[in-house]
Amino acid sequence: MDADTELRELAPPAFTHAVPALLQVYEAAMRPPPEQLPGRASVMNNHAGHPGFRAVVAVRGGHPVGFAYAFHGCSGQWWHDTVVRELHACGRTRQVRRYLSDPLEIAEVHVHPRAQGRGVGRSLLHALCRGRPEPTAVLSTRSGPSVARHLYRSCGFTEVLEDFSFPGSPGQPFSIMAARLPLAGSGDRRSPDRSAWWPWTGSR
Repeated sequence: MDADTELRELAPPAFTHAVPALLQVYEAAMRPPPEQLPGRASVMNNHAGHPGFRAVVAVRGGHPVGFAYAFHGCSGQWWHDTVVRELHACGRTRQVRRYLSDPLEIAEVHVHPRAQGRGVGRSLLHALCRGRPEPTAVLSTRSGPSVARHLYRSCGFTEVLEDFSFPGSPGQPFSIMAARLPLAGSGDRRSPDRSAWWPWTGSR
């Protein structure tokens, strides 16, 4: 990651305050239909209340160029229960015990296209997972070759479930990936500065 970009860790209240600005990064990176953005904002705000929540933002020139967040995954959470149910149905109970009994659930990792290719995503991922009490990390990413999938594999993630479609999204298959913590290659990354505030409102 270049010297002009810094990482900041946001406490849950600061994260919810920053959601409008972070959605601009999400929108640029993912290009979702505009009508999906209010729902995504609601999900992000809800996730901030989950146990063990951590958010890390990459900032350049006072503006976010990337963000990632995660929380402790457990029974009663939609993603966790959906994936566990499918793994059991596929006869992969061993994978459930190994990776999903006490996981860090990585919900989002996004980098603005203008900041991609500079190590921002890798730095966010390592900062997010560093020092966590959970023994494993889990996430979902779109199926097929991608920069994101290459990043996850290089950090030690492996596929535990391929071409899985979540309820309500039959046309968007995902790969479920998992890794043991600490992540591979994480020892030489900087820790984020901790911050309980955020100095911008997210307006364009």
